[in-house]
Amino acid sequence: RKINLSQVFAGQAVGVREVTDHIWLISFMHYDLGFFDDQCTRVECAPNPFSAKVSAMSPV
Repeated sequence: RKINLSQVFAGQAVGVREVTDHIWLISFMHYDLGFFDDQCTRVECAPNPFSAKVSAMSPV
């Protein structure tokens, strides 16, 4: 079955690996892009590896 993720990936090798029943991890190069649910044909974003890490403030 063909699933259109984005024109950005046209002609590129995109990895798809089943992680649980009906849930597939979509990867590009070394980055996990999201999870595809083949029952509802929906993609959910994976956590952003480049987001700022905020730690709780410690009392002084």
